[in-house]
Amino acid sequence: MNGNRSTGGFGAGGFGGQGFGGPGNPGAALWEAMEQFRSSFDQRPGMKRMARGDVRAAVIALLAEQPMHGYQIIQEIESRSGGSWKPSAGSVYPTLQLLADEGLIEASELQGRKTYSLTDAGRDEAAASADKPAPWESPTVGGGAHRALSKAGVELAAAAAQVGRTGSPEQLQEAVTVLEEARRRLYSILAEG
Repeated sequence: MNGNRSTGGFGAGGFGGQGFGGPGNPGAALWEAMEQFRSSFDQRPGMKRMARGDVRAAVIALLAEQPMHGYQIIQEIESRSGGSWKPSAGSVYPTLQLLADEGLIEASELQGRKTYSLTDAGRDEAAASADKPAPWESPTVGGGAHRALSKAGVELAAAAAQVGRTGSPEQLQEAVTVLEEARRRLYSILAEG
């Protein structure tokens, strides 16, 4: 960290427009720790954005279950991935067109919507991939659990910064006790595994 932070968000002017002050201020150290925590969850080796083939596999897997329209496919992928993967319409609709061009799916009008279903060739392709995990079950899907942990940690650090800035000495000590207990409990989770 070079100490240069923008004044937007939670930076030096964030948290109500007040900076954390000069050296020796616990808020500055807390901000630094929060940034380090957040960066530890940045893109990791082995994690990737979902590739075009993953969208294709997801569409085929979903249509193997039932006919769906494009927006329904997007929603279903987002739901099954726990919100960590929401493909754009710009990736789903061209994939649907490509699958139709390959003869793997067909479109029909159902309740005023263009609904897609697998053809026999599409069902054969779905059956050939049935033993593989669905693309939304992949550990590379956006790092959903990592993202949730990162978000919770950043929110905890933000709350601690707020207490550090506005709390009484008694509240500061109570916050330190809570944070130390949280740290011990997190390490105990690792020790159990």
